[in-house]
Amino acid sequence: MPASSPACTAAFLNAVGTAVPDHDIHDAFIAWARARTEARATRVFDRMASRSGIAHRWSVLPPTADGGSPVDAAGFYATEPHPGTAARMTLYAKHAPDLAIRAIDALRAKIAVEGITHLVVASCTGFVAPGIDQIIARRLGLSPSVERLLIGFMGCYAAVVALRNARHIVRSERHARVLVVTVELSTLHLQPATDIEPLLAMLQFGDGAAAALVTADATGIELGTPFAAALPDTETLIRWDVTDAGFAMHLSGEVPARIATALADTAFRTIVSDGHPPESIDGWAVHAGGRSILDAVEHAMQLKPDALDASRQVLAQNGNMSSATLMFVFERLLAGPPIRHGVALAFGPGLAAEGFGFRSAA
Repeated sequence: MPASSPACTAAFLNAVGTAVPDHDIHDAFIAWARARTEARATRVFDRMASRSGIAHRWSVLPPTADGGSPVDAAGFYATEPHPGTAARMTLYAKHAPDLAIRAIDALRAKIAVEGITHLVVASCTGFVAPGIDQIIARRLGLSPSVERLLIGFMGCYAAVVALRNARHIVRSERHARVLVVTVELSTLHLQPATDIEPLLAMLQFGDGAAAALVTADATGIELGTPFAAALPDTETLIRWDVTDAGFAMHLSGEVPARIATALADTAFRTIVSDGHPPESIDGWAVHAGGRSILDAVEHAMQLKPDALDASRQVLAQNGNMSSATLMFVFERLLAGPPIRHGVALAFGPGLAAEGFGFRSAA
């Protein structure tokens, strides 16, 4: 990673706190989804679910009075048609700030978060006005002079965008203390699909929130040079459609192969690897978008089998939490050994790749 310019202040991801809801809905969703498929498709679904690398996914939707899940009788999705977008956004307005505050409390247990000058919030699974950034600022008692940035509807790479903007802020204002928050409630958007592709896409997603402090204090991880690249002719492969019944997620099965093809290109590999030979990179923070996506990155970059352990562990314990996922990966890396050359990488709607180089402060 190129050294920081003498004219600019280096920016550091000092600490990360995370939070998930208390209700594990993964097994209940699998039972609901497989019951919607024909016998031949059910066998395929079962095989893909068992190979997903996911053991748990968490939802803000509470259990029913008798302990059932949102898809059970008396649950939020008990009947069809499912609740409309307005009902889902009502839940978003209530639960997204609550979960974000829980993540900030987890961050506060690791590092002092007083004196915040900037608040950067990323969330693509809901809308509310005043925005979730204002709600969080008010709940925290932040000064009205705190500058806020709300990043919406950018999907899985929004954490990269949030951290990149935090880096820009600190590099231009050395005394800035930037609170970065990512919060996603993907389970608010279950769709009554029967085709296997959308059911497998929904199988990936869960709810989660993360909070991070970015400052010029040389602790944690130094955020390096960012990169962004859009893959040609891929704009239909990852898509969120806003409907009268929530946000319908489209995640094509072609995505892993297109990622592998892109990473096979020498120029693209050079961008992604921050100019370092892949074998010299000792820290990978790859968005855990799904096992097949992690496999595609591992094989295309010819990584060691344990290179993506942090991402695979997050996937197993939480599923894909859209923008919050990468922050969960960083939380694990911050607790691990020092990193000399690291790469953060996430893919999302576009199909686009966003990322940056990083290294441990020590």
